[in-house]
Amino acid sequence: MSGHVSGAGDRPARGSAGATGPPAAGGPREPTGTAPHPSAAAHARLSAAATATPIPVAPYYEGLITRAIAFTVDAAIINAVAVAVGAAVGLSLSALSIPDSAKGGLLGLGGFVYLLWSVSYFVGFWSATGQTPGNRMLGIRVARAADDDSTLRPSRALLRLIALTLCAIPLLIGFLPILFNDRRRGLHDMVAGSVVVAGPVHAMTRDRPPGG
Repeated sequence: MSGHVSGAGDRPARGSAGATGPPAAGGPREPTGTAPHPSAAAHARLSAAATATPIPVAPYYEGLITRAIAFTVDAAIINAVAVAVGAAVGLSLSALSIPDSAKGGLLGLGGFVYLLWSVSYFVGFWSATGQTPGNRMLGIRVARAADDDSTLRPSRALLRLIALTLCAIPLLIGFLPILFNDRRRGLHDMVAGSVVVAGPVHAMTRDRPPGG
């Protein structure tokens, strides 16, 4: 019999060049993942730093000289407005015939309006923004001593103004604690529960003097 019978000998041998099976267990494997790109990791760190909670800046408590200059500016503004209004009213009344008995009443009324204007000026600015025009010019503001930030209530602002006036009567003695107190508080600040600090921008850019 000369016929050729195909058998196991015709199949390609296992492990030969034509084999298509999986690689041996000990052979090299293809990587299943990729390592993060360095720039992606740096971007993640920058994003985390940008969203981190900022560190609060300690307030800068203002001293006596800065506060005195600001008060002088405010007093000049109050008096300038009062003089201008008084001159206008006086010029208007000069054209009228006013009896001498009424002139005393007009002077008293003028004094009351001046007092009301002065009180409204300080109480209004302290309770609204914490800054009078003089305070704003010097970059300072009046705040509650409890948190060094929020503004005073109108009642507290009025109490502060009354206490400030009383502090000035006995030879300015009520302002002396500002020179020694660590938060630069005078007696009127202690009574009203207030402090005088630098404005938001100034508090971040100005350094407190050593030992100040």
